Amino acid sequence: MKKVGSISKMVVEATTPVSYALPVGNELIPLNPFLGETLKLQFTHQINCVACQRTIKKSYQDGYCFPCTQSLAQCDFCIVKPERCHFHEGTCRDPEWGQKQCMSSHVVYLSNASGVKVGITRKTQVPTRWIDQGAITALPIFEVPTRRVSGFVEVIMAKTFSDKTNWRKMLTGHDESIDLFAERDKILSNVDNALASVIDQFGANAIIPMNASLYQFEFPVLEYPKKITSLSFDKTDLIEGTLLGIKGQYLIFDIGVINMRKHSGYVIALEQ
Repeated sequence: MKKVGSISKMVVEATTPVSYALPVGNELIPLNPFLGETLKLQFTHQINCVACQRTIKKSYQDGYCFPCTQSLAQCDFCIVKPERCHFHEGTCRDPEWGQKQCMSSHVVYLSNASGVKVGITRKTQVPTRWIDQGAITALPIFEVPTRRVSGFVEVIMAKTFSDKTNWRKMLTGHDESIDLFAERDKILSNVDNALASVIDQFGANAIIPMNASLYQFEFPVLEYPKKITSLSFDKTDLIEGTLLGIKGQYLIFDIGVINMRKHSGYVIALEQ
């Protein structure tokens, strides 16, 4: 089997274990069946912008050309810092995109990928967002009406918990002893006043507590690496090895790990 085409972030399905498929050109290649098998990824020295499709020498922000990072709403600074969303000021780069993506229900959550992490995601991205992070558990805490509001809540909660995933720690295993319900109760007892200020600013329905169940995920991993060796098509044209697992957006080989999302737009030949 050999497939050639531009790749993008792996498509996931919340099965047990999680099911992964890699878009290669116009095809979606299931990856779970390759566990324990030798897989060959050959970079063709071509990168296409994931937005405009033009051929580029270097990609930015997981697959965009530089001009697209300067013009597209999904590449604006407020994507990284949602509390700085400026849609309400009438200055969104693409109001139609912003209306759909940012002016919609978001979930504020705790997850355990490399330890307790606070984060936000569009409600429509549950549970995909947590799988992409490599979280083994996730607990929705609040539902809020917009991305901007979720950003303010995340900033408050991030004073207690990290809002970043340590990808190296995520790929070497996990601590199953973390009780996200207990962590939720601990943080909520410390942020009541700060959350009240957000409600004062945005209204009584700005922060709705969620009485949600715990999400749990099992990843298709035969063996976790004892030492992390990072692989990249920017450093080597050929990655060939035994596929030992898939977690988050990483392929785990016996020779190292590669972040597939980071290489969105790269044209590769996938061969078994």
